[in-house]
Amino acid sequence: MRLQFVYGLNCSIIMALLGLPMNAPPELKEKPWLVLPARRLLLGRGLIGAVLLMNLQCALAFLLYPQGYAAQFELSGVPGEAAIRGIGVLFVMWNVPYAAALWHPHRQRLALQLAVIMQTIGLLGESAITLTLPPVHSLLRLSLSRFILFDALGLLALLLAVWLTKKISCRL
Repeated sequence: MRLQFVYGLNCSIIMALLGLPMNAPPELKEKPWLVLPARRLLLGRGLIGAVLLMNLQCALAFLLYPQGYAAQFELSGVPGEAAIRGIGVLFVMWNVPYAAALWHPHRQRLALQLAVIMQTIGLLGESAITLTLPPVHSLLRLSLSRFILFDALGLLALLLAVWLTKKISCRL
């Protein structure tokens, strides 16, 4: 019986930790046994779902109550409300890969990777915008700082979901 090492751990140790039987049927011993325990999949989905829900909550708030957010971006009147609603629509559009990744993070790996890239772009872009703002625009800086914090936490959650939903390959 040949054991392949994965992430520095012996496969039999991994199997024992995950509660998998050591007396696997012969057909499984002849090919790689790909393991993705249900709890890891659920945790990954939970993290992706949390980011998705926060994004959609923000989108709905911007779409339904733009007047409450326009001033925070130094916008006003009908044009300001339209701009905030437009941001709400963009939030919904941007979340399509998140929804696909939520369905099955491992099978929809590309969608999850795209979500990570999009989250990273948001974090870096908002940070760059904030750095270019003159100190006079403190309210705008504060608003962008909230987005930066949210995107940083979302990125960490998505990266953890990527790690959790990665399959472990063992050859018995």
